[in-house]
Amino acid sequence: MSEQYAYLPHRLLRRRVRDIASGIEGELMAVINENVSTASVASWVELAYIRGASGREFTTSVANVVAAD
Repeated sequence: MSEQYAYLPHRLLRRRVRDIASGIEGELMAVINENVSTASVASWVELAYIRGASGREFTTSVANVVAAD
């Protein structure tokens, strides 16, 4: 079986970002290419892990991440 995830480089790592889907701002902690395959369908998604002001991390699509101004 192949790896379940792989860390990816991103230009905004450790910088303040905003999730355009939720409007929440925080620090981009990691970008991960995660295997979400089922028994019949192979699929990978790129997830951004953002740490909000509360200290809790949440995920969103990498496409939703923009630099916070």
